[in-house]
Amino acid sequence: MKAWRVHANGEPRAVMRLEDVADPQPGPGQVLLRVRAANVNFPDALLCRGQYQVRPPLPFTPGVEICGEVLAAGDGARAQVGARVLAQPALPGGGFAELAVADAATLRPAPDALDDAGAAALHIGYQTGWFGLHRRARLQAGETLLVHAAAGGVGSAAVQLGRAAGARVIGVVGGPEKARTARALGCDLVLDRHADDLVAAVKEATDGRGADVVYDPVGGDAYAKSTKCIAFEGRIVVVGFAGGTIPTPALNHALVKNYAVLGLHWGLYNTKDPAAVDACHEELTKLAARGAIEPLIGGRVPLSGAADAVQRVADGDSVGRLVVLPGAEEAR
Repeated sequence: MKAWRVHANGEPRAVMRLEDVADPQPGPGQVLLRVRAANVNFPDALLCRGQYQVRPPLPFTPGVEICGEVLAAGDGARAQVGARVLAQPALPGGGFAELAVADAATLRPAPDALDDAGAAALHIGYQTGWFGLHRRARLQAGETLLVHAAAGGVGSAAVQLGRAAGARVIGVVGGPEKARTARALGCDLVLDRHADDLVAAVKEATDGRGADVVYDPVGGDAYAKSTKCIAFEGRIVVVGFAGGTIPTPALNHALVKNYAVLGLHWGLYNTKDPAAVDACHEELTKLAARGAIEPLIGGRVPLSGAADAVQRVADGDSVGRLVVLPGAEEAR
């Protein structure tokens, strides 16, 4: 089969190589999957750089979430051949390949309401959004939600989930094109971080109160500005540092303004509370079925375009989700 492999750490476009490798074989409790679609995530770029919290042995294939078709099951694996599923391939054999292996116990049915690209993009980003907004921040209908990078894959999921929860959503983006995307997603107010005074605009839009919940996958300056426009008893949910800078919270400021800083590492729920992950998937499937959420697909690329797609996500040069379709003949 063909698969992208990383032999040395560095920028994705420089270190990812498309190679012919042996077909993987499922071990006990595992399944062999034909990759129908592989979503590109920022952690894929961090894996290439050697900066992710998990460092698979070299060489490895990135691609942390896919929509796949079950081709075969290993000993003890309970899975139906032909089933269309969502999976997180077992590293070092990730999803930017024609075939992948995953633990059968972690498979979840792909929502019928979504095509392969949409299904591949539903899992990690939307699970992270749901746990961040509902489990950690306890977002309530009528509250104001501020979402950074609102036109990106992670941010767009939070925008949709916030709207589905009945919140007023303020989206922060970088540039006019992304502003148009955020408006199309349904943001009640869109702010361009390059042109607008974020703190003043949020306070004006909330009659001086500030945002009740901030969803921050960016870090750095985005976090710093969030602390200046967070409401009394507000909650800042930290889900990542795509901006490249990890902020140092001033706890005296949190004390004086009476707000909470909440960390979210969604992957821990897979081991600490897998039943909650299953329940979340059921809720997301229902939301997708009624059209309340629909992953924003910013581009579909063939397998040959995976390295460029990962680099674009690493550089922040993408809107919504980029999805790799190994069966595609050309980009669509």
